Order: sequence, then structure tokens, then C-alpha cells
Amino acid sequence: MHLFEPLQIRDVKLRNRIAVSPMCQYSAEDGSATDWHLVHLGSRAVGGAALVIAEASAILPEGRISPGDLGIWKDAHVEPLARIVKFMKSQGAAAGIQLAHAGRKASTDLPWKTGHPLSVAQGGWSPIHAPSAVAFDAGYQVPEALDVDGIRRIIDGFTAAAKRSLDAGFDVIELHGAHGYLLNEFLSPLSNQRTDEYGGSFENRTRLARELVDAVRKVWPERLPLFLRISASDWAEGGWTVEDSIALAKMVKPLGVDLVDCSSGGLVPYAKIPVGAGYQVPFSQAVRKLGGVLTGAVGMITSAMQADQIIRNGEADIVLLAKEMLRDPYWALHAAPAVHKEIDYWPLQYLRAK
Repeated sequence: MHLFEPLQIRDVKLRNRIAVSPMCQYSAEDGSATDWHLVHLGSRAVGGAALVIAEASAILPEGRISPGDLGIWKDAHVEPLARIVKFMKSQGAAAGIQLAHAGRKASTDLPWKTGHPLSVAQGGWSPIHAPSAVAFDAGYQVPEALDVDGIRRIIDGFTAAAKRSLDAGFDVIELHGAHGYLLNEFLSPLSNQRTDEYGGSFENRTRLARELVDAVRKVWPERLPLFLRISASDWAEGGWTVEDSIALAKMVKPLGVDLVDCSSGGLVPYAKIPVGAGYQVPFSQAVRKLGGVLTGAVGMITSAMQADQIIRNGEADIVLLAKEMLRDPYWALHAAPAVHKEIDYWPLQYLRAK
């Protein structure tokens, strides 16, 4: 395997192993995609990535991180997304979307303003929901613990969002189970203090994840891939571990998850994360080897040679780039000569710059 080797997942063929990680743009209008999203996502498709994943898209309005988050909780969101999907596909990229609910980290300001929690008077919303009535940090709202009916509403929200994703033409859905948002909150014992069938044991804490996968798979076609992003470690004592991630991968693969996207952290503010080049790659390698599932590596992957070695070493099946794609939308095109590979998908309009 190498970085520019195609990858077939179900009926979707990725032209290489390079994906654009979902990155919030905080530029939506009542959840609807704008021209910013068209240019942001479209330019990365032009730039040679095999898969471009749209940012965390809220399945319910109260599940947004901020008022500027992309949404997919109503039918009016489909058409603006479909326009973007059509363009990305015309450039040879597969189109993905990340379905999300922010849980107890919802209702915060745009990051270039304050990034702080917003009250209703400041344009935020209440209540916000979580597995347990435990705030993320000082200054955040204390969430309402979801009852079983509330959990069913969350599952229905993800299911409806998956149907809308299909209507918009997306090729890949990624369920967001990382970074301290709702699904991650259910998985980790640090945030899940329930005593019912959704809390306590590992089996119970993973129940919502399994039910979401099962529900989405019932409406998401068999021919199309389903990814799951996880925080493979909470980086905090008593929290979720890579061993838990391996066990979860073994559970969800038979239910229809094709690839586990291995990020980490975000659940608690006191996590001690040793950030450095490729610091999360060992997680994708472990989940791939011991969980028996395709994995994606993400986090501080910057150079073409580094990305190529991750694939060649069997540490992941795809690499997902975030900040590096913000710096260079055409990273994939530039990476090919750096790893001595010829590609045939330079945009015709840009051939003179090759």
C-alpha cells in the first residue's frame, strides 16, 4: 500500500488515501451551507483529495456547537449541500458528511469572537443535553440528563439526517463519536454516570453507539460506506482507553461500520495530551490491527512522506488532514511528486502550473 493507491470501500472507490478531515467553519446561516462552504470544500476536491468530509453537521438545532454550525436537521438544508456535493464529485472526489450532536459542549460562541459558552440572552440556547447532568467545565451550562425518550429522539434525529444526507448525494457518512460531544459523552465513564441500560458497564455505555450505527445502517444504503470517528483515548485517568476503542471497533464492524477514524481527547478540560507529529497514529494502528477494521489516522500529519509512511507501514488505511489542508487546499496534488507518484487528476485548468 502507498498514499496514492486507490481504496475501494463498498461501492465507493477513493482515488488515493488522502481525506479532508471535517473542520467546523462556523459560517452557516440557520444551519444552511453558504458559498463559503462551496469554496472551502470544493477547493479541496479540486486539490486532489480522494474524500472531502463536510464539517460536523448538527442533527438537531440544540445539537450545534455554535450558532454558526452546519446543520442537517431540516429538509431546507439539503439543497445547499447538494450543490456542494455535485461540484465535489465533478472534481473526482467522494463527498462525505459528519453527523453530530454536541451534547454538553453545545451553545458556545464563534471561536474568533470569544469561544465561550453562550446564554440564551447572548444568542445561545437551553436546555442542552448529555448522558448525565455534569457540566463540561466551569461556566458551561449544566446539561439535562437525557431520559429514554430523549435518547430515542437523538437516534431518530441521526436517522433522519442520514436520509437527508442521501438526498443531498453524499457518498460517505461519518458518525461523530469523538472530542467530548454527545456520543463520546455516553462512551466515557468520566461523563456518563447513568445507572440505567445506557450507563455503568462497558456494554451499557456503548449501547447508544451500537444503536445509532444500527439505525443509520437501516436507512443508509448497503452500497455506501459508514465511518465512525472516536476519541481513542480521553488522555485522563479513569477515562476511555485505546483498549476500549479496540473492543468498540469489534462491536460496530459487524453492524456496518467500515472505517474507524481515530482521533482523541476533548472530553474533559484537564486531559494531558502529548501533542506532536503523528501523535494519534498509534491509535489507528492498534485499532486496525487488533480491532480488525479499516482505520483513519488524523492529527499533526503534515508532510507527504510522513503520510505515505503511515500507509506503507500499515498504521492506517487513510490519512485525514485538517490544518494542513487549510494551509494548502492543493496538498494532495503537491504530495504526489514528493513521494514520486504520477497522478492523472490535475485539473485541466491548472495544468500549466504542474
